[in-house]
Amino acid sequence: MILTGPAIATALEAGEITIDPFDPARLSPNAYDWRLGDTIRVCDGDLDAAVPTVFTEQTIPAYGMLLVPGVLYLGVTLEKTGSEKFAQMLNGDRTTGSLGIWVHVSAPLGHQGHAIRWTLEIRAAKPVRIYPGMTFGKLVFLTAFGTADSYQRSAAKYAASTGIDTSRLYEEIGGGL
Repeated sequence: MILTGPAIATALEAGEITIDPFDPARLSPNAYDWRLGDTIRVCDGDLDAAVPTVFTEQTIPAYGMLLVPGVLYLGVTLEKTGSEKFAQMLNGDRTTGSLGIWVHVSAPLGHQGHAIRWTLEIRAAKPVRIYPGMTFGKLVFLTAFGTADSYQRSAAKYAASTGIDTSRLYEEIGGGL
């Protein structure tokens, strides 16, 4: 089941959800409107699952940054979000989609117990300017059924993530080639 905006506010007040920084005006009927952080990684050249991704990291200036088609950008959410009780689902929204921006389409699930600033996979259909702190999507919280197993206490690959992460598949397959 998905939490309503008022249920998110109640869970936040009870300490069951973390959203930092939190702005109550960003609550919508069934979600929280999250924002783009100020750092972006531009993935350079061809990508290869067996080797670390080469990238350049930039701060998005206040006057914006132009995204171009054919380039993979890795961004980060402004908000750090998490919950030991609820799972999360991070999505783009209609406003970014209407600009031809695909946001975070491959890994939208935030496990229980994983409090993070999300790494975002960003692609542009046409050249489009983005700005730090702009609304970039919606975050929903979901009731989990069954015994909870905290992601932070597991041996999960990205449990220690603190910001933008590139693929770590090379750790699994790089040595086996």
